[in-house]
Amino acid sequence: MLMNSLLRRAPAAAAVRQFTTAAPKAITSTSAAGTSSFNTHHRSYHATKSASSPDWHGTTIVCVRKNGRVCMMGDGMVSMGSVIVKPNAKKIRRIYPKTIGEERAKQQSGDDNGASDNENEGTIVGFAGTTADAFTLLERLEGKLDEYPGQLARSCVELAKGWRTDKYLRRLEASLLVADKKASFEITGNGDVLESHDGVLGVGSGSNFAIAAARAQMDNPDLSAEDVAKKAMQIASEMCIYTNDQFTMESLAMVVEEDKETKE
Repeated sequence: MLMNSLLRRAPAAAAVRQFTTAAPKAITSTSAAGTSSFNTHHRSYHATKSASSPDWHGTTIVCVRKNGRVCMMGDGMVSMGSVIVKPNAKKIRRIYPKTIGEERAKQQSGDDNGASDNENEGTIVGFAGTTADAFTLLERLEGKLDEYPGQLARSCVELAKGWRTDKYLRRLEASLLVADKKASFEITGNGDVLESHDGVLGVGSGSNFAIAAARAQMDNPDLSAEDVAKKAMQIASEMCIYTNDQFTMESLAMVVEEDKETKE
């Protein structure tokens, strides 16, 4: 009887040993599969992030409207990774529609006062991002200004629409600040056309520092738009590693549109 009971228990014990030895292998293979699938998902996530456009670009541009003046100022640093390529690049441009540009050229050739008149004409543009992409967008903006002369808001909206929908323009990595006598706008590749509520706009990696510093000084009546922009850029250059203190500035005289009620 004892031998029969031992023989009956032997197959069950062997089955238990077989299960206990095989189970860890199954668990190990399952965990390995889970690890490999997690790593694959993690790699694909990072590949997607690197292919998307960066939110910030290595520069700082600020635009201030105050006391009848419009001032746009930017730094001059051009960086490639962690290396400074050029410290004094000009990232602020003044552009004219073709008709106005031809008239200005004639005035300059025939009148010495043409240079002073040009200081209050045209549209000021500042860019942050890849240089080639920014100049491509500048050419597009010039075309829109020629198509809609004197309508900066509509020109910016049309540029943003093309920037968002065109397959080629969608790949451009840059941000623009545009200002004339009447308004200032920020244009992004997401199709946004933003107008500031307090007269301060900024783009680039140090824009948050510059905007905060400019807004803190807007209540000071003794400071002009140029003074506010310069102090804001100075603070941004001290806090942002991609912004230096070699500034470029362009300014315009504002035109304030009177309300119909005040005219009546």
